Amino acid sequence: MLDGLTAAPAGLAGLFISAFLSATLLPGNSEVAMLLWLRARPDTLWLAVLVASLGNTLGSLSTFALAWRLSRNASADAGGRLSPRALAWLRRHGSLALLLAWLPIVGDGLCFAAGWLRLPAWSAGLAILAGKTFRYILIGAPWWAG
Repeated sequence: MLDGLTAAPAGLAGLFISAFLSATLLPGNSEVAMLLWLRARPDTLWLAVLVASLGNTLGSLSTFALAWRLSRNASADAGGRLSPRALAWLRRHGSLALLLAWLPIVGDGLCFAAGWLRLPAWSAGLAILAGKTFRYILIGAPWWAG
């Protein structure tokens, strides 16, 4: 039944899309997509980690970029609607706080707040990528033993 969904590259495209959307404010569950993919295609573990990490990172960076853009055109008090805890956390830890961008709900807010604060995009992107890749490696852990 999963044959059509797990045929590369269509299945990998689906994993990428699921991971991308899961990292935005849209609902999604890339962990389930990854587990289904690995159940059907365990031989592609590294490729699945790469595709999911890239999709999820780009999704978070789209939220980051949206906030960056909105902050340019917003009034000074518009940032008051953002979570004071997220802003304080980001001001204290900078881009390293985005290692936690993979967390459900909280991660989206961190990416938005980081963009709003206009943290450096390269360091933000690297931290997001590192955290999300580590998460997908953990999800794939049962397949490491083969």
